[in-house]
Amino acid sequence: MPYLFTSESVSEGHPDKIADQISDALVDHFIAFDPSSKVACETLVTTGQVVLAGEVKSDVYLDVQQIARDVIERIGYTKSEYMFEAHSCGVLSAIHEQSPDINQGVERESPEEQGAGDQGMMFGYASNETESFMPLALAISHKILQELAAIRKAGEPMTYLRPDSKSQVTIEYADDNTPQRIDTIVVSTQHDDFDEDERMLNKIREDIIKIVIPRVKAQLKPELQKLFDDNITYHINPTGKFVIGGPHGDAGLTGRKIIVDTYGGKGAHGGGAFSGKDPSKVDRSAAYATRHIAKNLVAAGVCDEVLVQVSYAIGVAAPTNIYVNTYGTANVKLSDGEIAKKVEEVFDMRPYAIEQRLKLRTPIYSESAAYGHMGRTPEQKTVKFVDGAGRVKEMQVETFTWEKLDYVDKVKAAFGL
Repeated sequence: MPYLFTSESVSEGHPDKIADQISDALVDHFIAFDPSSKVACETLVTTGQVVLAGEVKSDVYLDVQQIARDVIERIGYTKSEYMFEAHSCGVLSAIHEQSPDINQGVERESPEEQGAGDQGMMFGYASNETESFMPLALAISHKILQELAAIRKAGEPMTYLRPDSKSQVTIEYADDNTPQRIDTIVVSTQHDDFDEDERMLNKIREDIIKIVIPRVKAQLKPELQKLFDDNITYHINPTGKFVIGGPHGDAGLTGRKIIVDTYGGKGAHGGGAFSGKDPSKVDRSAAYATRHIAKNLVAAGVCDEVLVQVSYAIGVAAPTNIYVNTYGTANVKLSDGEIAKKVEEVFDMRPYAIEQRLKLRTPIYSESAAYGHMGRTPEQKTVKFVDGAGRVKEMQVETFTWEKLDYVDKVKAAFGL
């Protein structure tokens, strides 16, 4: 019997995502000037206020207030009527030094034996449902909001858009887990005030369906474009009005959108957030590493869908387990346990090895803090940072390294493919 599956996304202007982006901007600045920095920064945003808290061990001094303001300005909170504006909001910092009890468990005389920054389990997922090896409902949800943001920043044709928005996509699947059609699309977007609410709602609905959705559809493969039929149920700003939004409408916190950040409810999640953490925190680095494994396994043809789990004890380098679930889609004559053993042979999952393999001790995290950490396109970029003394540092970085298919040949060799 056919079934429905739903995923959601939130925009860069959503309060929780503002918090994530500020936290990751701090991580990037610390790592840019001191690659050995240990960072765990949380952000709270609310009406006219930003609160920064957390622990840092670093040799660099930063103007953290200015970094927060720069992020808020880039997102688009630049008008006083938003009740949260980049240059007038208060920014309070309560960041202090990292606990030496934690640090002694991470740093070792031999870098290769660097301990995990915390205990916990992390998951990576991939399937051949899309070109990015990501779940389709989440991929479309992200694309809807990325198009909305692009239109908003261009200033046309939807001139009324404000930064806060959410999307949700429900897809109908057949018994063999193949997508049949898009059943429902939900979009809530903040907007300027209108004299007539009904006219506003009709205008936004028409623009979403006739401007945004065609742009999203055009980015998909032809077989996926066919999923957009005339029977889609649309819920556009279903409350009827969305003028009050952003941190004025709802407080935002770092790490509160972990399912949006990963796989939209597919696979599993270990519960740890990513943003605000340097890569010694395995919540972040090992989640990236398991995604890297999962994507390369599917791309190599080992299976059509896979979930990879790894877990750690704080201060211990070697993981406590590596688990693989192929959901019965394996294309090799091995059990999932046997596949996991081979994965362990191909991929060194000690924290230091992960950092080196994926080049994680570079300032690459701000870009990941909105529209998902997974399924993105790796790029070579020039980035620039300013410290608290006004020193400027410009450097070349490679983003989203965990999305590279650079282990496909090694995986094929290991599995005899």
